[in-house]
Amino acid sequence: MAKVSNTDRKILPILEPIIAERNLELVDLEFVKEGANWYLRVYIDKEGGVDIDDCEGVSRALEAKLDTEDPIEQAYILEVSSPGIDRPLKKDADFEKYRGEIIDIKLYKGLNGQKQYQGKLLGLENSVISIEDEENKVITFEQKEVAGVRLAVIF
Repeated sequence: MAKVSNTDRKILPILEPIIAERNLELVDLEFVKEGANWYLRVYIDKEGGVDIDDCEGVSRALEAKLDTEDPIEQAYILEVSSPGIDRPLKKDADFEKYRGEIIDIKLYKGLNGQKQYQGKLLGLENSVISIEDEENKVITFEQKEVAGVRLAVIF
């Protein structure tokens, strides 16, 4: 589902060992421009959630490696954090792990006049995401039509 950018290709070989040695999961990696600044954002998680020490440890180790190897030409701000309670589902394994959870789906263009859906995740199979809505109706989405999938925040 997630596309791998050129920057991701440069960063992942540096980042993945740092994440692995700390028994963490890489949830997402973003390199985006917001206003005048570029941001390299690393989202990490682990069973029971990450804490500030986890984020700081990854940030310091990654910063040192990035300073040495210098794979990104422009100046940027490094941020390492938890994905939050509304974490994105990006990898195929995420769809298996969170099967049965309520998710929010955003589409690139509307389906039946609607661009946002919420329902219980039934699974991902052959690039098709299936959910069950409040009326127990099964709705399917081609992954290529989906702009984003996140765990729903229900209060």
